[in-house]
Amino acid sequence: SSPDKAMVCFGSMFIELPKAKTREMLQQDQEELDEEINNLRKELRVKVNRLYEAQGKPELKGFNLNPMSAEEMKLINRILEG
Repeated sequence: SSPDKAMVCFGSMFIELPKAKTREMLQQDQEELDEEINNLRKELRVKVNRLYEAQGKPELKGFNLNPMSAEEMKLINRILEG
């Protein structure tokens, strides 16, 4: 195994790929997962609001908040650390 290659597991098989290609594949997978998670969160909000409406309850407060990004978390941590 050379220093510019990485072993990547595909199912039950390991393949040696260039590190740059491996990083690119992981970043793309993470972006797709983040997008899927965000879509599921949006759908959940709509469904919960419909459920509350059907039950005659007021809209759930604070449910439309968005999580902080990694960059925002870094800034908050910097501020807290002083």
